[in-house]
Amino acid sequence: QVQLLESGGGSVQAGGSLRLSCTASGYSFRSKCMGWFRQAPGKEREGVARIDARGGITNYADSVKGRFTISQDSAKNTVYLQMNSLKPEDTAMYYCAVDTQGRAPIAGGCSRWQYNYNYWGKGTLVTISS
Repeated sequence: QVQLLESGGGSVQAGGSLRLSCTASGYSFRSKCMGWFRQAPGKEREGVARIDARGGITNYADSVKGRFTISQDSAKNTVYLQMNSLKPEDTAMYYCAVDTQGRAPIAGGCSRWQYNYNYWGKGTLVTISS
């Protein structure tokens, strides 16, 4: 049974940092695309950052480039999202997701579309105050 467990959310002031973690179990970690997505109240879920666990290729939304970094520790079956220079507009529920069906790989990395990921964590809340 595939399980994804997120942690690390919280409340910080603008300009601060947070590191989210997603620990996975129940599948072969090293062969899949994994991603961090977020959903703010009243908005659609959007892809924030993705990583191809096979080779470490990363992709980012334009809104977070240069501020967020996705990384992995294969020995711990864990993917991280380091978030720096946080802004109030980063406030959202953050979700970890994995594609175990092979739908997410694209040329140059992993897809940003949520529908290509078939397992999801329950989310961790990030709140940034101005």
